[in-house]
Amino acid sequence: MAAPQRVDLHNCADEPIHIPGTIQPHGALVFLSSAGLVEGWSANIATVVGSEPALGQPFGALGLPQPVTALIQECHDTMADGTAPATMTALDVGGREYDCVVHAHGGRVLVEFEARDVGMGEVAQFAIKAHSSIDRLRRQRTIDGLLETAVRQVRDFTGFDRVMAYRFRADDSGDVVAEARRDDLVPYLGQRYPAGDIPPQARRLYVLNTLRMIADVGYTPVPLLGAPDAAPLDMSFAALRSVSPVHVEYLQNMGVGASMSVSIVVGCRLWGLIACHHMAPKRVPYSVRMAADVLAQVIASTVQGIEARADAELVEHAANVRTGLVEALLLEDDPLDALVRHGDGLLESTHAQALVVCQYGRVVCRGVDQALGDAVVASLPAEASDVVTRAGVQDWPDAIQPLLGKWAGMLALPFDPPSGGWCVLLRTEQVEEVAWGGKPDKSRAGPLGERLTPRGSFDAWIETVRGRAHPWEDGILTHARMMLGELVRVSNARRAQTEATRAQLLAMLGHDLRDPLNSINMAGMVLERTEGGSNKGTLGKRIQSSSNRMQRMIGQVLDMSRIDRGLVLGVELHPVDLAALACDLVEEARLAYPTIVYDLHTTGPAFVLADAGRLGQVISNLLSNARHHGEPNQPITIRLATQDGLAILEIANAGDPIPAETESTLFNPFKRSSLNNPRNRTGMGLGLYIAQQIVREHEGEIAYRHEDGKVVFAVQLPLAPNR
Repeated sequence: MAAPQRVDLHNCADEPIHIPGTIQPHGALVFLSSAGLVEGWSANIATVVGSEPALGQPFGALGLPQPVTALIQECHDTMADGTAPATMTALDVGGREYDCVVHAHGGRVLVEFEARDVGMGEVAQFAIKAHSSIDRLRRQRTIDGLLETAVRQVRDFTGFDRVMAYRFRADDSGDVVAEARRDDLVPYLGQRYPAGDIPPQARRLYVLNTLRMIADVGYTPVPLLGAPDAAPLDMSFAALRSVSPVHVEYLQNMGVGASMSVSIVVGCRLWGLIACHHMAPKRVPYSVRMAADVLAQVIASTVQGIEARADAELVEHAANVRTGLVEALLLEDDPLDALVRHGDGLLESTHAQALVVCQYGRVVCRGVDQALGDAVVASLPAEASDVVTRAGVQDWPDAIQPLLGKWAGMLALPFDPPSGGWCVLLRTEQVEEVAWGGKPDKSRAGPLGERLTPRGSFDAWIETVRGRAHPWEDGILTHARMMLGELVRVSNARRAQTEATRAQLLAMLGHDLRDPLNSINMAGMVLERTEGGSNKGTLGKRIQSSSNRMQRMIGQVLDMSRIDRGLVLGVELHPVDLAALACDLVEEARLAYPTIVYDLHTTGPAFVLADAGRLGQVISNLLSNARHHGEPNQPITIRLATQDGLAILEIANAGDPIPAETESTLFNPFKRSSLNNPRNRTGMGLGLYIAQQIVREHEGEIAYRHEDGKVVFAVQLPLAPNR
C-alpha cells in the first residue's frame, strides 16, 4: 500500500490524516472486503493470529477465536451503506489480553486487536467510577461548573496527569476553561490556542470520531500491507489509526508522552474538547475510553440544555421588547423618540451599550455624543435590506476610525430605507489580555529536518488585543432580524397611514377652501351691487383675509409635497437684516390684529445669509402659533440678539408647558394634536415641520423651551460674514 507523504506546516492542512497507511504499534489490524475476504493487514498481525494472512482469504480461515468471528459476521449482517457501528469483545492470545473492536466503514470491515495491560476486573471498576461521574455531570446547571466537574471526574477514572476542557470560539481558537492536573505541572488554565493548532481535516475527524487515543507519543508506526494497487484504507473510525507526524511533534514539544481527546459536539459542530495528557506512555482500555465518550455526550447534551435555556430567556425578553416597541411605534407620532424611550430594552436584549437612531436626516443619540452619532450615521451604507454588522474598528471606514474612541462593534437595522431610518446599536471595545499557549508562530528548526514545525514553547505568551468588540452572538442576530422585520412592517403601516391622512387632509383642504371662496364671491357680488356703499373697507378686509388663508393652505401643501419627494424647498441666499424683517412682519401683525400686544426688542441690525421670503414664512408661522395658542390678553414677546456668531430670534407667549407626549412630535407633519384644534381649526400640523426644514436649509436650528411661564420658540442662524 502507498507510503504516507512527508508533511510539514506548509501542507499539513492538506494531509490525508484519515488514510495514514500506518497504525500505532500497541495493536494489530486486519481489514476485509464486503464479501468477507482479506484485503490487507498490519505488518505485526502475526503477533495476534500466529501467521500472516493471504490476500483474498475468507475471514473464517484466519483461525480467529469464535467471539471474534461472531462479531465479524454480525458486522457483515448489519452493514448498511457500507457502514456498521463498532462492537467489542475481550480475548486472550498467548496469555496477553486484547480488546477486539470490529466495525465497517467505506464498505470494508476493520478488525482491530488492541493490547490491554489491565484485567477486566479493573476495567469494571473504571466503569463504575465513570457511571458515578455521569450522574454528577447531569446535576450541573452552569457550563463552567459542568466543565470543572468533567475534568476532575475524567482524571479520576482514567488517571491522566493532566485533563483540560477546551471551549472553541467562533474563529475556531480554543480556550482552556477548566483543568485538573498533577501538582508539579505548569498550569494551562486560561490559555488560548490558535485555530491553526487543529487543521480543518482534523476538526472534521473530531466531529466524526469523537475519541482518539495516542498511547505512546514516541511510537514507531506499523505499516499496513496489502495489494499494491488497493485503495488506501479509510481509518476515520479506527481506534489504532496513526496520527500526523506534525501532531506528534506538537505533543513532544509540550513534553507529553500519551494523550487522549474526547470531542464535545453540540449541534453537529465541534463545541469543545476534553484533552488528556500523560507525561509518560499510557494505555486506557477501550471500555474506559467508551465511558469517557459517553461522558462527553452527556456534557454535550447538558451544554445544549443550558444554552437552550439561555436562548429561551433571551427570546422571551427580546419578544417582550419587540412587542412594547411595536405598540409604541403604532401609537406615537415620532418613531425616533419611541426607539429612544425603549432604549433600555433594546440595549439589554442585544447586550449593546449605546444607541443611535435617525430618520429624515434627524439623528438622536443615547450613550454617545452627537458628533459621533452623526459620523456613525454618515458611515452607513446607502442601501441595505438586512442588518449590517461591524465587529471591530478595522471594519469601519478609515475616516471615522479616529472618532470611535472606545466604540468598536456595530449592529445596524435599516427599518425605513425611504426615509433614511436606521436603528444602530454599538458595543464598546473589549481590551483583552490573551494568554496564548506559546507564541503562535512557526519556527524553522525541528527534529524532522529543516522545515516549518510546531512551536517549541508552550509557556504563556501574553498579547493585548485592542480595537475589537465582543462578537454579535447568533441568537442576538436572529433577534435583530426579527426586530427589523417588525420595524419595517410598522414603518410601512405608518407610511400607509400617512398617505391616508394626506388624502384626508387634501379632501379637507378642498372642503375648507369652499368657505373662503364663497366669502370672496359673495363679497365681490355685494361690492358690485353697492359700489358707493360705506362697507367697502370691511368687505375688502374680508376678501384679503380669506385670500390669505387660501394662499397659506395651498403653500403649505405644496411645500409638504416637495419635502416628501426628497426635494429641498429652494432658498436663494442674500444678505438680509433679520431685525428689519422681524420689524416689518410684527408691524403687519399689529395692523391685522390690533387687539394683541406685540412686544419687540432688538439690539440693532443682524445680517444673515437668507432667503427673505422663506425666512419671513418661518417668523409668520411662529407669530401665528403664539397668537393661536397663547393665553388671551397676554402680550407676545419677540427678542432678537446676536451672540457667538449667531443671530438668535425668540418668540414667546404666555402659556402652560407643552405636554411631553406632544413636545416629542412638535416638528412632525400631520400631528394629531394639530388636527381639528378648536383654537386653530384650519391648522394641518405642517407649519412647524416646514419651518424646521426652512431653518435647516439656512444651516440653522429651531427649538422649543418653556421658561418663566412662557412658551418660547428660538431660531438660531449664522451671521453673515463681514457684517
